[in-house]
Amino acid sequence: MSAVLRLSGHAKDLGGGFTVRRLLPAVQCRSVGPFIFFDHFGPVSVVPGAAHDVRPHPHIGLATVTYLFSGAIMHRDSLGHVQQIEPGAINWMTAGKGIVHSERRPESLAETTYVNHGIQLWAALPVAAEEVDASFVHTPAAAIPEVQVGEAVVRVLIGTAFGQTSPVATYAPTLYLDVQLPAGAVLELPALAQEMALYPVDADLSLNGEPLVAQTLAVLPAGAAAPMRLQAGASAVRLMLIGGDALDGPRHMWWNFVSSRKERIVQAAADWEAGRMKPVPGETEFIPLPEHRFRAD
Repeated sequence: MSAVLRLSGHAKDLGGGFTVRRLLPAVQCRSVGPFIFFDHFGPVSVVPGAAHDVRPHPHIGLATVTYLFSGAIMHRDSLGHVQQIEPGAINWMTAGKGIVHSERRPESLAETTYVNHGIQLWAALPVAAEEVDASFVHTPAAAIPEVQVGEAVVRVLIGTAFGQTSPVATYAPTLYLDVQLPAGAVLELPALAQEMALYPVDADLSLNGEPLVAQTLAVLPAGAAAPMRLQAGASAVRLMLIGGDALDGPRHMWWNFVSSRKERIVQAAADWEAGRMKPVPGETEFIPLPEHRFRAD
């Protein structure tokens, strides 16, 4: 069996002092299943006047997947959706041929101090679906199936695992789990997908008897048939599992754009710069293109 690949990630400043831990993409691993991007943000205290809002910006060729442990984010997009993202819900935004969205502090919390903590993933769309119409689907926390597996509590956010299937629709086989293990508890993790990776959010654990440090993404050997043994240490641990079928070919990723074709990214950049992408209703701010441009040659 191949060794488990451990990715420690790096800090990425999104502006305004808002820093995230970025685990994917990495030099050693560009994707796990359809997931090509993994940001862990927080826990961070959002105080009145803090500049943590993400102004309107575009996407193509991917789906964003936002999941909160705590806090709140107000999503607005160019299709007219206005949705407060809250803990435990899955928010799947398909960019397809193009969408613009913002992520801001809810107005109802403008004078409140609260803690934002969560994960944002990007899933590359299959080549055949890269140019589908954009859409946004909010699946509330109450609709996400939860199952007791031994001492572990598993929420099946996306896909099928342990006899439960999430209502979240995807374009390719995709797996996303939120697992909570009490101190000392063990979970035998079967091969639930072609490709899988584990991320302990808040405490260390052991993986097949080897230590796995908190906030390290452990990419499991592809095609491994034997179950992986997870055990919490002296503290309870929350861990996320991502995975799915391998991508159906290489992807190019620049800024907020993903495509199997370089020229499509060049076109998206030109469309954004020229103001040809539909704006978020009621918003006039926007994030400009990076100075260093993508080249197709």
